[in-house]
Amino acid sequence: MGGAVRDMLLGRCPAEWDFSFSGPTSDFLRAFPDAVQVGKSVRICLWRGRECTPLHDCGLEADLAERDLTINALALDEKGILLMHPHALEDLKNRTLRPASPHAFSADPARIFRLARFAALWPDWHIHPDAFWQMRALDAPALASIPAERVGRELCKALAAPAPVRFFRVLAQGNALVPWFQEMEKARHVPAGPARWHDSSVLEHSLKLMGALAGDPLAVWMALCHDLGKITTPPELLPHHHRHTQAGSPLVSGMVRRLRLPAVHEKAGVLAATEHMKAGNLQQLRIGTRRDLLWRVHLSRLWKPFWKLVDADCGSEVSQQAHRERDILLGVKLPPDWQDKGEASAQKLRELHCLALAAPDTDR
Repeated sequence: MGGAVRDMLLGRCPAEWDFSFSGPTSDFLRAFPDAVQVGKSVRICLWRGRECTPLHDCGLEADLAERDLTINALALDEKGILLMHPHALEDLKNRTLRPASPHAFSADPARIFRLARFAALWPDWHIHPDAFWQMRALDAPALASIPAERVGRELCKALAAPAPVRFFRVLAQGNALVPWFQEMEKARHVPAGPARWHDSSVLEHSLKLMGALAGDPLAVWMALCHDLGKITTPPELLPHHHRHTQAGSPLVSGMVRRLRLPAVHEKAGVLAATEHMKAGNLQQLRIGTRRDLLWRVHLSRLWKPFWKLVDADCGSEVSQQAHRERDILLGVKLPPDWQDKGEASAQKLRELHCLALAAPDTDR
């Protein structure tokens, strides 16, 4: 059923297999004695590690009509006969993402995030106008009723997709950023900065970096978060953004909690929001400030995605200096008589780090 059949028709190896059966569950269990019934709200049978779900009482055609998208409204019976939505093959051929019915999204509003994720996964597919009409017809209570975990899961998959930017572009075009991505909606209307450095909104600037960092999900997430603080700038100060780095931290934390994202996303997003400006000016920083920044990023275990973000944001390879100077720091060893002294050991190590960074190149 569904995606497995779709992937076979597209010449891809299915990542997941979904099976369905008609008739009473008791008949299925008699036919397959080694199957086990599980689940409460949906009665699923597990058979040899595979999930088998009962079809709607009204049959397979009705089941296919209730799917999210036409390209997922597909089934292959035990004889190898293909059963499908009337538009399924046409939309597969034309690479079109189209709702399977006029009420596909109102029946399950979470499907809009699945649609956006498919758009991120397949950059050369286009969205049928019906999808946007249905998205715009959803009211605020319908969108707010979606379980947070479902939205968060689709976001995480989109961050790892080839074109993560499309996830947000589709939601923006369908007027569906609020409430789950309310910060992004506000970012659409805030200039990223003075014309000397920026010619777009905060959202467009962030999406541009996300596109440049595609392939590294955490770096993409950090790009989304790095300038969030700018949406708090008072209108009378625009297009200038003073001290926006600290303002971004609580916004990142709020978004992570709202979407029930893993803890690493809060850690990565806060690091990006609070440190990206300082990192972009690495060469101009005082020795102590530079050492502290390098050491914080090193200890965060987010070194690679963070410096990828900084390079993309600055348009230059600031990371080369960062890599070189971190190697210097890692080469410093705390003398035995200064070890195991708590805060005193930390202060001594910082002192030795600063001395090593300050030494002329010829002494290294």
